[in-house]
Amino acid sequence: MGDLVWGTTGWEEYSLIQNPEKLFKIHHTDVPLSHYTGILGMPGINAYDGIYEVGSLKKGECVFISTASGAVGQLAGQFAKLLGCYVVGSAGSQEKVDLIKNKLGFDDAFNYKEEPDLDAALKRYFPEGIDFYFEQVGGKMLDAVLLNMKVYGRMVMCGIISQYNLSRPEALKNLMHIIIKRLSIKGFTHRDQHYLYPKLLETVLPYIREKKIVYVEDIVEGLENGPAALVGLFTCRNFGKQVVALAHE
Repeated sequence: MGDLVWGTTGWEEYSLIQNPEKLFKIHHTDVPLSHYTGILGMPGINAYDGIYEVGSLKKGECVFISTASGAVGQLAGQFAKLLGCYVVGSAGSQEKVDLIKNKLGFDDAFNYKEEPDLDAALKRYFPEGIDFYFEQVGGKMLDAVLLNMKVYGRMVMCGIISQYNLSRPEALKNLMHIIIKRLSIKGFTHRDQHYLYPKLLETVLPYIREKKIVYVEDIVEGLENGPAALVGLFTCRNFGKQVVALAHE
């Protein structure tokens, strides 16, 4: 067998790679190969960058993670916990809330679909305010978070999934709080951060081997099930990183 690699290709069983410099060679095979689609791939880079590099979290800070059971959020929250932060996550079902609290080790979590008032919900979990927000949702959640950020709070943004399929994005009402609270907001993308990959491996591989981090994957079989799995991402059907398996060793 030849080398194993991970990277971006098409939705296909076989790929002709014409730009191999954009692929990463897999050197560590003592962890599940599927991890290279998640914790050791693009989602891992996003979570690592958002928490350790862009976010520069400090021990004791109050951290909120939206989409906390997803591919990136589950890692961002666990990284924050390992740094000694108080971490709360949101998700779209009670099963995911239980997963976040009981398996991922967050301090607490809530089902945003059962909260008639997101502002009030955040005040319950962050009575003194939020130091750091890892943003992946946008819309009403972002608006509520702006009301609950501390002065000089920090926010990193790598997604706004609630807005992707809307013909007209929702307007934000609480933007004045960015000024009033002197908030720092930074958008980022993994496309700029692949240089961090060696640092990600150095940090995360020991955590995986020592079982200090868990990574939840939702695996469906066969390319024919790929479209339904993709749609499921936007209706909260998946648990953790959504993976479509084409073949097994």
